[in-house]
Amino acid sequence: MIFVDALVCAAMIATAISAVFQRSLISAVIMVGFISLMVSYLFLRMDAPDVAMTEAAIAAGLTTVIFLIAIRRTEDKEIGDEEK
Repeated sequence: MIFVDALVCAAMIATAISAVFQRSLISAVIMVGFISLMVSYLFLRMDAPDVAMTEAAIAAGLTTVIFLIAIRRTEDKEIGDEEK
């Protein structure tokens, strides 16, 4: 099972690097949510199911949704329109 844990850690690192280089904010936020799900899996493997469920619900679920709503509400706006 150590191999699976190492594979999950490698996937987390690869996903984090990929999230940094994403051109779309929505893609980056979804990738960060996926990282939180992988962290939740690792907590579950460490026999901490309460922490795993909290990580999955709050970090992967709620935080991702809040970020996506914030991105949608702050669409690109023209700078010149606000100054007039």
